[in-house]
Amino acid sequence: MRDNGRVISATRQSEPPAAATPPRLIATDLDGTLLRDDKSVSPRTVAALAAAEEAGIEVFFVTGRPARWMDVVSDHVHGHGLAICGNGAAVVDLHGGPGAHRFVKVRELHRKNALDAVRLLRDAAPGTVYAVEQTYGFHQEPDYPKLHMEIPDVLAPAEDLLHPESPTAAEPVLKILAHHPTLDPDAFLTLARLAIGDRANVTRSSPSALLEISGPEVSKASTLALCCAERGISHDEVVAFGDMPNDVEMLSWAGRSYAMGNAHPDVIAAASGHTVANNDDGVAVVIERLLDGRL
Repeated sequence: MRDNGRVISATRQSEPPAAATPPRLIATDLDGTLLRDDKSVSPRTVAALAAAEEAGIEVFFVTGRPARWMDVVSDHVHGHGLAICGNGAAVVDLHGGPGAHRFVKVRELHRKNALDAVRLLRDAAPGTVYAVEQTYGFHQEPDYPKLHMEIPDVLAPAEDLLHPESPTAAEPVLKILAHHPTLDPDAFLTLARLAIGDRANVTRSSPSALLEISGPEVSKASTLALCCAERGISHDEVVAFGDMPNDVEMLSWAGRSYAMGNAHPDVIAAASGHTVANNDDGVAVVIERLLDGRL
């Protein structure tokens, strides 16, 4: 983690740091960040992303979404075609289009860790219900609410879904989703992190009490760091954007980072700068100023 120092806003004219490192990669979250609330990518944002790529700056979408939900931006991945999905659990090549994506890197949640997390969180927060995200499959407990507008492949208790001899055992688990019907979302996150400890990484991106549980040390930041290392890109050459707690590590790691105007307080604290809200094209505002040399 780095010291974020003075907050520099993208929404006002301010002098950039004298030794600002030219960006080589832009890493942006999707929901609540790049996407407007209607899940569209505005024409202004499309133009800004294309201009960044034309200037030689790679753009990586770094999201909690599973690969099957990436059609909303699959037309904007440009030459490299890659996105980081599942909060860092997978690097996906989207060139094939919806339903034909290819997993380039998978950082799975091992079933023993997953079962430990389920057990510990059930004890700490009675009433918690679970869903399981795999590379291609989505399964849930019977009482898990209809949050994702899709039909699960299998309905069963989480302990059965995660059993080493279950019918889905050959497919890697990317993350567990844990929902509680009454707890405050931030309180649920704190409780889960204390209960689960280092057996898994716990975060959240939903406004409801819905947690996302990944493998130990798997996060947007750690997978982005791996992708950057493969390209010879340092964290100082990365500009990142986000709005929710699952973005905090990535924003802390990047050389320059921007919290959206609609961001969670923890994100605002982690970022080195801030921009306007997602519905006001906050990512495009910063990219335009970066390309014009105003940041």
